[in-house]
Amino acid sequence: MSDDTDQPIVERVDRFVVDRPLLVVVAFLLVTVALAPGIGMITTEAESEQFTEDVEAQQAQEDIEEEFGTTIGNAPTSGTLIVQDDNVLSRAALVRLLETQHRLETNSRLRIASTSSHASAIARQLDPTAETPLEQRRAVEEATDGELRAAIDAADERGALAQLSTDYNPAERRATGAIAGITYELPDSASDAEVATLQERTVEVVDSVEGNEAGENAIVFGQGIIQNEFNALLSDTAIIVFPATVIFLLGFLLLAYRDPVDMVMGLGSLGVVLVWTFGFMGWAGIPFSNTMVPLFPLLLAVGIDFGIHIINRYREATLDGDDIAPAMRETTDQMLVAFSIVTVTTAISFSANLTSPLGSLRDFGVIAAVGIGVTLLVFGLFLPAAKVLADRGRARIPYFPEFGSTPLGGEDSLMGRALEGSVSVARIAPAVVVVVALVGGGGAAVYGTGVDAEFSQEIFFPDEDRVETYQALPEPLAPTEYTFTETIRLFEEEFDGRQFSTITIYVDEPVRDDDSLEVIHRATRQPPDSFERADDGTAQAESIVTVIESRAEEDPEFAALVARNDRTGNGVPDQNVDEVYDALLDSPARSQARNYIAADRGSARIDYTLKADAGDDEIVADARGVADRMPVDAVATGTLIVNAAVIDVILESAIQSLVIAFVLTAIFLALSYRFLEGRAVYGFINLLPVLVTVALLAASMRFFDVALSPINAPILGVSIGLGVDYAVHFMHRFVDEYTPGTDVFDALLTTIQGTGGALTGSMLTTVFGLGALFFAIIPLIQEFGLLLGLGVFYAYACSVLLLPSIIVLWERTAERVERVPTLASP
Repeated sequence: MSDDTDQPIVERVDRFVVDRPLLVVVAFLLVTVALAPGIGMITTEAESEQFTEDVEAQQAQEDIEEEFGTTIGNAPTSGTLIVQDDNVLSRAALVRLLETQHRLETNSRLRIASTSSHASAIARQLDPTAETPLEQRRAVEEATDGELRAAIDAADERGALAQLSTDYNPAERRATGAIAGITYELPDSASDAEVATLQERTVEVVDSVEGNEAGENAIVFGQGIIQNEFNALLSDTAIIVFPATVIFLLGFLLLAYRDPVDMVMGLGSLGVVLVWTFGFMGWAGIPFSNTMVPLFPLLLAVGIDFGIHIINRYREATLDGDDIAPAMRETTDQMLVAFSIVTVTTAISFSANLTSPLGSLRDFGVIAAVGIGVTLLVFGLFLPAAKVLADRGRARIPYFPEFGSTPLGGEDSLMGRALEGSVSVARIAPAVVVVVALVGGGGAAVYGTGVDAEFSQEIFFPDEDRVETYQALPEPLAPTEYTFTETIRLFEEEFDGRQFSTITIYVDEPVRDDDSLEVIHRATRQPPDSFERADDGTAQAESIVTVIESRAEEDPEFAALVARNDRTGNGVPDQNVDEVYDALLDSPARSQARNYIAADRGSARIDYTLKADAGDDEIVADARGVADRMPVDAVATGTLIVNAAVIDVILESAIQSLVIAFVLTAIFLALSYRFLEGRAVYGFINLLPVLVTVALLAASMRFFDVALSPINAPILGVSIGLGVDYAVHFMHRFVDEYTPGTDVFDALLTTIQGTGGALTGSMLTTVFGLGALFFAIIPLIQEFGLLLGLGVFYAYACSVLLLPSIIVLWERTAERVERVPTLASP
């Protein structure tokens, strides 16, 4: 066993804590008060865009929106009106939709800039001078049946009926659904709350039109409504999960502590950890995002573990007859070293996320590392000081009631006898246990390599089956009735089988050279299989080249200019391109041209139409291939491409952080045990159960079909920290107990009955308390609760069941092989 003199820093610290507990407690409380205001300074990033900000494809998308004044996909300040009817091309349905558009555009409270629909397109075929929805309604009302049929056919030929549902029958002029566009007069930077307010008012106006039933045959859909329901979703999740978590935590903590005073101090210490961590987060200006969601349960998991270990080890010391001060000094002498090792290794596993390209994961790494450091200070100094003060106060109060004061896992307890089973197995067949663990872990690791990754807005959607089940709960536990999932499904099923119908290639360099337009033109030749083809076999695409071609067909003077500067005769200018741009931008086609070329002509874009039946992976590969083959700096972008890029980053980050965490943890454990105990091998023995834990967790992810996501991406690296936590506590206690002359099984029994009991209490509290996240209605949080519970259980099981056999096997080898040193402390 290490002598106190070998740990002078620890000795000085624990003497200070025991001799001046009031000063320690007051100092911690003052810092808590100072940091607490920082919690109110925390800003939030609740959008999925937080995960894409450092992705090249997302940057290209933002550059397009800034340089071309257009967005890829729907702008956040736009909305969609889905109308359904027996036939949305009937006169009555057209009139009703145009009346709806009229009321929307003339209501000053809605700030609507414009609306668009198939009804407007048909009305303009009837009367080209009809500009407003009111004029267009009159045109439809006054048209004869023959005129209306002709107008529908003409609008269809012009492609103006593309927003009809997929059941559109041109011969019968019939469709059961259509989409109308709504554009609000707001900047793109408008808040979700502003947009949501306008969209909620829009629903009221739509419902006021005779024949419309909002939410039934007239559905308003937009980013503001989605965000409102997202916020309700988070609130509903908290209402359901928080009570379950509190009940489980309090119940198991009460069983673990069996003393309300100790439990209050343990919970208070957890509160101090959270205030310090999130207070620091606010003062540091680091926003709270979805990736920070795991931070709360992870800090609770480590804090619960530390708290139970401190109290349990202290009770062991007092049970041996030590007074308050000597018992706490003995406790902190041992626990501070173990806590320090656990803290550094866990901080390493968290900090490994600093290598991630995603800024949100890097922020998580910083705050998690700070949080685990705070946990060490609070449970290594504050809780022992508070415990000393509390016990001295109780000793001065006559007739103070006695509560449970025996340690968990004592030899006479049921838990103690159950835990002894792992030592008995180690006595009989340690080699079998180790071989089974290694083979099983290896198989699990191979199986776990098949874990997928996913990222899209849909991964934040609720579990509809669970929502339906929870609807039976009484208020306020019953969740909100969410509409956006059903609306999105309706949109995808009845209007377009593909959510993403185009992708964009962003040319990120000047397009003023003679061959610039030829480069863009050649990028549409020989399109890949996932791209739609035009009649001439080229890709169906829109670019500055197609705008030039379209203008040349309408303007003979411009056509002559193009011909003079087209040396190859293919209709694409290949000299004096700036002169061509000047003429184009001075023409009526200026606004259309500006969609595809920047004002300074320093960049351009090409939009490709996708086949409806093309697979997402095929599209992403084809789009990236087209961009890579272009002889200019080009980037494929669009929502589908950005999501795929985030998936790539998630996988890369998970593997990278796992490798870095493992390597740094191995080095630190070997060096720390070499310095503290003179045996680097203790550190390597710790790693065996950790490796099995990580392998089992990865295999479980694949088995339960849990894909890596921005929320759970750190879990594999963090599982190293969780595994080391349990292994270090066990190994450090064993090292203290196993001195020369001590029987290895006696040392193992003492360890398993003392530290094993604390580990069991910590595991049960964490698994059942934080495992309550599994009851959430958001699948991401359900999955994280499942993974956290499994990770903690695997770490516990591998430490308690595997370590005794590894130790016995090592010692038996040391007896037979002279070069293998014993594990007994020197």
